Order: sequence, then C-alpha cells, then structure tokens
Amino acid sequence: MIEQVVGPHDGGQRLDRWLRKAFAGEALSTLFGILRKKKLRINGKVGKGPEQIEVGDVIQIYENLSAITPVTPPVTTTFRNTWRKQEVDERLCVVTSNVDFVVLDKPSGLASQPGTNQKPGDSLVELLWVWGDQQGLDFKPALVQRLDQETSGLIVAGLTGPAVRSLNALIRAHGMRKEYLALVAGQMDEPSGTINIALERVDSPLGAKMEVGKGKECITHYQVEKTFGEYSLVRIRLETGRMHQIRTHFAALGHPLLGDGRYGDFALNREVKRTLGLRRLFLHSTLLEFTWKGKNVHLVCKLPNDLQSAVDAAVAQS
Repeated sequence: MIEQVVGPHDGGQRLDRWLRKAFAGEALSTLFGILRKKKLRINGKVGKGPEQIEVGDVIQIYENLSAITPVTPPVTTTFRNTWRKQEVDERLCVVTSNVDFVVLDKPSGLASQPGTNQKPGDSLVELLWVWGDQQGLDFKPALVQRLDQETSGLIVAGLTGPAVRSLNALIRAHGMRKEYLALVAGQMDEPSGTINIALERVDSPLGAKMEVGKGKECITHYQVEKTFGEYSLVRIRLETGRMHQIRTHFAALGHPLLGDGRYGDFALNREVKRTLGLRRLFLHSTLLEFTWKGKNVHLVCKLPNDLQSAVDAAVAQS
C-alpha cells in the first residue's frame, strides 16, 4: 500500500489530475484501472476521479506502483548553480509579487519555457525557479500564460499550487484582461473591430505553425492607437489565447506584424529593419488586469526602448 498526505500546494484539484501528476511514470490505463477497481481511498472512503482533494487528505493506494513523483519537485542543483543571485536579479524584471503570484516584464529574446534549441536553464521559467529557490519558496513557480520568445512584456506566474489553479481558472473564465501593442503593416479598414477566425496548430520539422480557417474558434479585439503613413500601432485584447493568435489573425487580414519572421512580409521586414531600426517582432504585452481576492490588479508596462525607437522613427517618416 502507498499512503500520501495531500500537501499545501496540491489541494483544490481533482483526484485523477493529482494521480496523473504524482505518478507521471505510470501508464494512464494503470491509473484509471486503480480508480475503476476501487483500489484508492481518500480518508478511508473510495476515491472517485472527479472528486476534489483537499490539503491534509490521506490518500491510500492498494496497488504496486513506481515511486511517487513529487508533484512539486525541488529546484535542481544544475539550475541553482547555473545562475547566481545577481545574474537572476539582472535577468528577471519583477513588476509586482505577493504570496500568490509574481508578474514579470519579460524581455524579447528570452523563451518562456525550455525548448530543444536552448541551453538548459536558459528560459524564463527556469530562471524563475532559481528566483523562487532564492526567495525560500517550497514550490516551483509556474507560468499561467506564455509569450513567444520575441514578444516582450507582462507575464504571470503562480507561486503556490492553489494560486496556479485559481489563475488558470480565471483565464479560462475570461477573467484576466490581457492587452498587447503591435505595429502592423498598412492602415486598418476600421478604427476598431473583432477578428473571429478559427485556428489550428500544425506541427512540422520546421516548427509548429497555426493555420487559419479550421480548428478552434479564436477571437481577437483591436483598436487602432495611431497611424503612421504605411504602418498602424494597434492595441489588441485577446478573448481567447491560442498559440501565435495575434500574429496569425493580423497576417490573415493582410496586416502582418512588423518584424514577424514566420507569418510576416519578409521584404517589408528587411525594409523596416533599415528604416525603423526594428530588429525583432513588434509585439508587447502592455496591460494585465484581473481581480484577486476581492482586489483589482491593474498593471501597465510601457514599450521597451527598441520598440519605442521604431515608433519614433515611423512618426518622423510620416
């Protein structure tokens, strides 16, 4: 028999989800079989998959399984030694933090998550793990949203298990307002509007890409802030949050984001690199707003210097 007490970061979630994370090395058929055969007890009573577990619950499993995988594994020695505290502080720009979450201003060029073409430890979440370790946290901070590697600006991470689940629930319920600034090609037909185009992820050896016209419904709201001759600065609010949604939607309208090397106009990208000094994707997460424990959280992040310089150059040309 295996016995486990639900810890402070693991309460408030479904039993089947906890089971899948706690025994990640086991086949799903094995785990579901334990539930189906009633070989799991919560505080002495038969546990059911959809049942919510709480902190302090005693879970007993009457089956031989591999050693339990810590749901909240500690920061590895490799990551701890890769970056010293000063280096982490220099690379992580903390906008605000409390016991539940931290909001960061992510620089362009730093990937949100580890990837196949990155050095171990060189991603935002891995730096955040080291930061959390240095702060004395007993939980590995977890990003509840992602930004493309070239995108800069505000991004949120939960600092406890319950906070991560609550933030994810808030996002699913469209309770977190997220706004972006983008510089796009051409002048929009309308000063404001909504883009509702279905998108589907397609994987390939060259990397994942979104295709339009099929897949899940995706909704993007926009408002033109300023127009500079051949370019428009657009404020964007996401209602849904699919991979590359903003980039794909505006490219589909014929107004690709400047500097976009995947969905953009390559000739135009070369031109704005020369004329505006723009050397990367012009997309910045500028606003986050949500209610947390009865209080309004409202955060604004201005354009970084490289994007502001591109705007200034566009103004001078117009």
